[in-house]
Formats: sequence, C-alpha cells, structure tokens
Amino acid sequence: MRLRPAAPDDAGVIAAHNIAMAMETEGRALDPATVRAGVEAVLAEPRRGFYLLAETGGEVVGQAMVTYEWSDWRNGDFWWIQSVYVAPAFRRQGVFTRIFAAVEAAARERPGVVGLRLYVEKENTAAQETYRRLGMARSDYVFFEQEFARPVLSSR
Repeated sequence: MRLRPAAPDDAGVIAAHNIAMAMETEGRALDPATVRAGVEAVLAEPRRGFYLLAETGGEVVGQAMVTYEWSDWRNGDFWWIQSVYVAPAFRRQGVFTRIFAAVEAAARERPGVVGLRLYVEKENTAAQETYRRLGMARSDYVFFEQEFARPVLSSR
C-alpha cells in the first residue's frame, strides 16, 4: 500500500467514497453532482484543503481530506480530518492508521499548525475507538450547524 496526494483524475473515486460513507454512517443519500463538484473544488483550490489517498494494486482503498481552521486563540491552524473512508474489504488492516500517521507527521512539520481535529457521528463507536487509539481525545465542544439550500455549482 502506498499513500499519495489526490490528483484531479481521482475526483470520481473520492466522490463515490464520500457518497458510500454518508450512506453507511448516516443513512444519508448525497447528490452525486454536488459531491463531485465539491471534491473538484478542493482539488482545484489547495487553499481549501487536500486529500490523501491510500492505494494498493492501483486501486484507491482509503482516503481522508484535510481542511484548515484558523484559531485566533492559538495563532495557528487546526487541520480538520474529514471525508474519511476505507473500502470495506480493506478495513481493520491499518489503512486509516497509515493515513492518520502521515497527516499527523505533515501537520507537526508545518509551522503554524497547532493541532488536528475531526468530528464523528455519536453512534459510530468503532471510529471513536480508532481515534482514541491514535491519540486523539474527545473534545468538550458540542458541534452545531445550520445548512442553507444552495444550487450545485460545478468547479469546471
């Protein structure tokens, strides 16, 4: 297995993984056009973040996206780990552990990065245990959101 940054040609597989993950973890059906446009937007604009892919035998078997959040309290960026997915046949084989280790190492090496964050569904106890095992701790913050209906905008 090798890790590599995503390229524009990876947009389709990343989008497919995101759609599968949302259905599996939240029972949520995502709009493929919206997801594809969102993935393409990240790949086209590095300021938005980046994807790290795990590949074996030419097949992408795992992924994570990193986005950035400025903290004025700490005068630095938190890296948010999002869009985590490992193909079912490759789970429990250390794929995410390798992705996480690479993200953590890159974040520690980059001046101005003050930590890593992620969110996880309350019921996804298997993922929570994985994150604890990797050295992350549950935050005291509660996550709130307000979504707005927006049209699908292609990044092309």
